[in-house]
This record gives sequence, structure tokens and C-alpha cells, in this order.
Amino acid sequence: MLPQSGERRLVIDVGGRSTELILGEGLTPHVMESFRVGSIAWSKRYFPDGNLSKKSFEIAEIAAKAVLDEALEAYRPDRWDVAYGSAGTVGAIGDVLVAAGWPAGIVTQDGLDWLLDKLVSAQSVDRLRLAGMREDRKAIIGGGVSVMRALFSLLGIHSMQHAAGGLRHGLICDLLGTTNTEDDLRTKTVRRLATKFGVDTTHGERVGRVATQLFGKLMAEQPNGMHPEHDRLVRKLIWAAQLHEIGSHISHSDYHKHGAYILDNADALGFSLSEMHRLSLLVLGHRGKLRKLEAALEDDDLVTQLLTLRLAVILCHARRDPDLNGMSIERLDPSGRNLQLRCRRGWSDAFPQSAYLLREEALAWQRTPWALSIIGD
Repeated sequence: MLPQSGERRLVIDVGGRSTELILGEGLTPHVMESFRVGSIAWSKRYFPDGNLSKKSFEIAEIAAKAVLDEALEAYRPDRWDVAYGSAGTVGAIGDVLVAAGWPAGIVTQDGLDWLLDKLVSAQSVDRLRLAGMREDRKAIIGGGVSVMRALFSLLGIHSMQHAAGGLRHGLICDLLGTTNTEDDLRTKTVRRLATKFGVDTTHGERVGRVATQLFGKLMAEQPNGMHPEHDRLVRKLIWAAQLHEIGSHISHSDYHKHGAYILDNADALGFSLSEMHRLSLLVLGHRGKLRKLEAALEDDDLVTQLLTLRLAVILCHARRDPDLNGMSIERLDPSGRNLQLRCRRGWSDAFPQSAYLLREEALAWQRTPWALSIIGD
């Protein structure tokens, strides 16, 4: 891993399907983007038969530049001091260069030019014989070198230091959890998405507070004590609440569907694809019929998150803090799928619209393997 330093760093990870770029200082990232260009994708598209012709490299590099072109302004040379390459592609290129006598730990433009000449001279992957190159890298080296050359050319990189490890290692740390959610890259990504799509963050945080309060009451009833994944489940519930209206930027009609699509397709640093899909399911299901989530209703944790999110959206429908005094929620049987929300006497008279929406919510759950009853309304 890189030591802490005050230098302005450009960190690049050319993966198989995408390329991530981060610009920052110390532990603070300033610009983070992901581009859909990678060594595997480019190799399959521009070197499909393993032919390593000069023309194929030219076309692949131009195509990569077309995708990466929007990075030029944000990552221009005057905004960083040192460029670092992490993980697979830069490591594979570096191994070949070192085996050929080039300096270790660094990839230069001259080194890339030398490697390109060797690949073109081989003419095909089958005939490629280069010391330092693993067999599993041969089929994707064409795409990797093309993307790397495009980055060097576009961003004015003359040399790139090799950083041990990859961006995935930071993701693993996030997936294992952190005691400080403010330092979680995913929290910053959620804020970035909320800002980009004009989300009402005050309302999103309000819904999140109510949802986590209800969620906490239900999870406290676990027969074996606190759920081992409690903190992670709460974090994801909060993120879903903060982004539940993200689709409103497109249209107020069916905004939950638009929101789910955005989350399933957004470039979200720090999140795995499965995490983003889970958030998209929560956003899709936070309103409307539950039939659209029929396959997901067998996941008890997801349903508990979904139920509390839907209830929180209802209770906060007036876009102000709801009166939760005397309100409780509990599981009524060992299966945990029969739930009851109890309101204090007179609550429904004081908040008739909310009471009506809660009764409609109870009806919606009747069409699922779960049951919700409203008492004292």
C-alpha cells in the first residue's frame, strides 16, 4: 500500500471491465470516476482472434481515448504530482518490462513503446513469447496495453509508479465494516449521488432516522441476540433512505422505478455490484405494489429493511418529523414474518392521512408471505 504523503496523487486501476481514476491528497480523494473500458473488454472487442496487428492497436487506443476523453479536464497534469498504477494491468506490464531489463516499480512511455513493438512483432497471442508474462495474461495484454497507452497520451503521463495492491483492497476493508461511517467511501459516494441528482437530503435523512428506529426495534427481538450483520444492515438502510427519491430527477411519476435503474447502472465507488443491486431493490420497493419484488421476499433481512423503509416513507409523507411517541413494532410469531405496528390511542385521529396510508400498507403485505397489522389506529 502507498505510504501517507502530502503529494497530489493520481491513482489509476485498469481492470478487466472498467478503469478507475482517483485524484487526491493523503486520505482525501478529490475526484473519483469509473470508466467502462478495461483490458478484458478491449481485448475481446479489438483483438477477438488474438491477432496483434499495428492497426488493431491504433483502433483500440483511439476507442479508449474516446471513452476516457472526459477525464482530460478533471485529471489534467497540473492537478497531480505523481501517477500511480494499481493492480492487474500495470503489474502485468511492469513484470514484462522488468524481465527485459527496465527499472522495477515504474512504467514509462518508452517502456510502453518497446512493449507495443514486441507485441506487434509477435503478430498473434499464440506466437507471443515474452519473459515475465503469465500465460493467463497473454489473451488480454492487447487490450491492457491499448488502454494504458491511451491514458498516458490523454493525461500527459510520462511515467507511472507501481502501487502494490489495488482499489479492491480498499473495497474489502469497506465491506468488512468500519467504526467510522464518515470515513466510509460508500458514504461519500451516496452523498455525491444525492447531490448529482438533486435529492432532498434533509428529507432523506429524516426518513433514514425513522427507518433505523423501527429497524432497531425489530432486530432487538432476535432470539439469539443482536444480529451479527446489524451495523452493516443499518448502514445500507440509511443509504437507501437517503437515495429513495433519486429517481425524481427524471420524473415524479414512477420515480421509484427510475431510482432503481439509476442505482443499478451508476458508477458508485466503494460499492460492489451486489450492494448496488440491493440498494436498487430497496428503492424500487419503497412504494407501490410488492409483487415486483416477489423473488426477493424470501430474504428476511432485506424484507425487514424494506418494511421499515416503507413505513418510514409513509410516516414522513408530510415531509416533517413524525410523531412516534407511543409507537412500537414487534414480531408476533417465531417465524418473524407476522408483524404488528401499534400506535397510541388517538394517534389516528391526530394524523388521519398517515393512519389511512398505514392501513393501505397493511393490505399490501397481505399479498405476500408476510403480514403486517396496525393496532390502535
